[in-house]
Amino acid sequence: MNSDAVTKSVPQRALFHALGLTDEELERPLIGIVGSQNEIVPGHMNLDKIVEAVKAGVSMAGGTPIVFPAIAVCDGLAMGHRGMKYSLITRELIADSTEAMAIAHAFDALVMVPNCDKNVPGLLMAAARLNIPTILVSGGPMLAGRVDGQKTSFSSVSEASGAYRAGKITKEKLLEYENRVCPTCGSCSGMYTANSMNCLTEVLGMGLKGNGTIPAVYSQRLQLAKHAGMKIMELLKRNIRPRDIMTEGAFRNALTIDMALGCSTNSILHLPAIAHECGISLNLDIANEISDKTPNLCHLAPAGHTYMEDLNEAGGVYAVMHEINKLGLLQTDLITCTGKTVGENIANCMNRNPEIIRPVENPYSKTGGIAVLRGNLAPDSCVVKRSAVAPEMLKHEGPARVFDSEEEAIDAITSGKIVPGDVVVIRYEGPKGGPGMREMLNPTSAIMGAGLGSSVALITDGRFSGATRGAAIGHVSPEAAVGGNIALVEEGDRIQIDIMANTIHLAVSDEELKKRRENWKPRKPKITEGALARYASMVSSANKGAILEIK
Repeated sequence: MNSDAVTKSVPQRALFHALGLTDEELERPLIGIVGSQNEIVPGHMNLDKIVEAVKAGVSMAGGTPIVFPAIAVCDGLAMGHRGMKYSLITRELIADSTEAMAIAHAFDALVMVPNCDKNVPGLLMAAARLNIPTILVSGGPMLAGRVDGQKTSFSSVSEASGAYRAGKITKEKLLEYENRVCPTCGSCSGMYTANSMNCLTEVLGMGLKGNGTIPAVYSQRLQLAKHAGMKIMELLKRNIRPRDIMTEGAFRNALTIDMALGCSTNSILHLPAIAHECGISLNLDIANEISDKTPNLCHLAPAGHTYMEDLNEAGGVYAVMHEINKLGLLQTDLITCTGKTVGENIANCMNRNPEIIRPVENPYSKTGGIAVLRGNLAPDSCVVKRSAVAPEMLKHEGPARVFDSEEEAIDAITSGKIVPGDVVVIRYEGPKGGPGMREMLNPTSAIMGAGLGSSVALITDGRFSGATRGAAIGHVSPEAAVGGNIALVEEGDRIQIDIMANTIHLAVSDEELKKRRENWKPRKPKITEGALARYASMVSSANKGAILEIK
């Protein structure tokens, strides 16, 4: 075992005794538990309970559990100020630090306990790098809030804030949203990035049934954690490793269910990054290929008015997989962390609510929830959550309203300077130009709050929160900071968007674009300090758009 390097050495054993470990415990496999609990992220405040349940499961199955930490940022709290520049880079920090801890201490296997946005993909990246038996068990989604008798979520309060600034609702109603939309611990209750990645962890085969959907406050979540602790001992005994599970077929399955669920566009950032650590290349052409034949079956918030608790009651991720596989779209012979194949896992997982999970015969759309667009405005690519776009905005043409930061755009939207038909362009917010590729939830919420969600599009080289809805097109590549054509857009240029045709076009001749390029001057990146400066010096967004590559 890996741990022989430390448990069979007298000097190291002396240090283990300093930890209070017994000789008997040192005869068992050492199972690292990566605990992401902290007191600042609502989705992580309950993870100490999950970790204790995992420890119990590991001990029951004959292992010695030892906890070490991982960081996590709350994207909601980081939103709207320079903190958002630091969110995405934590994915790499989490992967690197977990790799370092696991190798330095010679763990035999790992149980990872994440929940929120970058924490999940960062740990999956580390699992792929380390390639020792690993299983993930998340903290679970929060329950939906309620306002005026209707279920709500974090995106509701973001849009209410925009509505208040636009004079559409009173301060009292805004405070009601503030106090009622986030009623429990857990990852925010819609199909946002955290829940998207926790659901896709199930599809990849790295999490047990219910990992993505069992609410954080349910005792069933603690039972799941105990089972994960027990299951890791089976994976260790059978030597089933992450790269045995996360194969190319598993990633294709994940993209397929991504389209069926209508996941966050950030999944198109994270799945290729995880695949890269497995030695697998996922280009965005695969995403459109899969989307073209995968029906969208779920409209969870922000696309609709159903929530993670509803998906859980309807049968969860496995029920969606079972429904989709009626079309033969999944590779079912792949091994998973259950010790069984995909086909065995989903065999009897029926759809218990066709209003929450549409049957394949009656989908929301015949194509998937995410679309990758290309054109002269985004020669490499850009990404849109098609399932959250109003039908009348699937095809749109309008004049560009150009802004070089998120703050400038919000000021224009809230002051009434943006009118129906406009196309808001926010640039120099990409991975290098931002730097850090901030999420643009505040501008889209301002658009929705102003009542412009069905008449105004937004395009950015930044990225969008999973809570975003509307014609929000992000991850434009190449980004402005490296001379992408989005840097050459001028106020009033006509922009043509056709989401169903996967195209985005700037109505300017090639000759004119060439002339503008000759006059374009690079901008000095808005780097602050420390980790962000180091990140900006290494990052590239040139790989087909939305994939961050640390060189």
